[in-house]
Amino acid sequence: AQGHGAKGDNIYEFQIEFLEPVEPKPVCRVTQRQLNITVQKKESNWWERLTKQEKRPLFLAPDFDRWLDESDAEMELKEKEEEKINKMKIESRVPKDPFKHLKKGYLVMYNLVQFLGFSWIFVNMTVRLFILGKSFYDTFHTIADMMYFCQTLALMEIMNSLIGLVRSPLIPAVLQVFGRNFILFVVLGSLEEMQSKPVVFFVFYFWSIVELFRYPYYMLSCIGIEWKPLTWLRYTAWIPLYPLGGLAEAVCIIQSIPIFSETGKYSLGLPNPLNVTIQFSFLLQVYLIALFLGVFLNFRHLYKQRKQHLGPKKRKMK
Repeated sequence: AQGHGAKGDNIYEFQIEFLEPVEPKPVCRVTQRQLNITVQKKESNWWERLTKQEKRPLFLAPDFDRWLDESDAEMELKEKEEEKINKMKIESRVPKDPFKHLKKGYLVMYNLVQFLGFSWIFVNMTVRLFILGKSFYDTFHTIADMMYFCQTLALMEIMNSLIGLVRSPLIPAVLQVFGRNFILFVVLGSLEEMQSKPVVFFVFYFWSIVELFRYPYYMLSCIGIEWKPLTWLRYTAWIPLYPLGGLAEAVCIIQSIPIFSETGKYSLGLPNPLNVTIQFSFLLQVYLIALFLGVFLNFRHLYKQRKQHLGPKKRKMK
């Protein structure tokens, strides 16, 4: 090895002729204060001494903190065996989940179906707009049925979190699923005037792109597979897409407020003598504030997840 010491740069080397054969490739590990070289015996037995020469080399000294004689080693081996037996006994007392494989199969199928559904939406919208030259205005009429299916099925994500099938927090799942379904079923689904607006294209497009990375990531995680590019996309693509999706939803609500005000749809008239009507458009204005709050909460949750999965990790010395 080459190192810098008190006398400058020098080449350091030594040679040990062991008492018996050892493995030809030692394991080396460099730390900030020393170099550790681990040499493995070819046969696990006790040596009378370390080297063939009876007189120990001057540079060689035993580390008494790690020194074991034959009786100590037997005791240590016995303790390890007892620890292993105790661990097996404890594990045998823990009841195994008989539905583990069934749950895993269900989660794989759920994520696969959602991935295929949103892939169909994304590819269909991309082909229609950029290849066939179709307009923004017919997005809802061609995509709505599949979006209805996917977003209705997404209610299972809340159930999965509630019953503990997944470790995802409940509140972010509720905010996303109910927020999207409110836009889809109430704002777009009940107003024909909204269904032909270009904003529908952007709402559906941003939703689908996010799910192209999220569902396959979870599907592979269920079977213990991690693909690093997909992991990076899962925890990075949302950074531009979530704000853009939230903005598209906000535009959708703003455009629907005058329509709900004119039609009086979903407005609630209180009985006399109050004679007061609670306009649904007013509730939409309140929801608009809640929308940005929900985007902020989901953004913070996803940022924490990104730091956990992609954040800087402690590097080992080489």
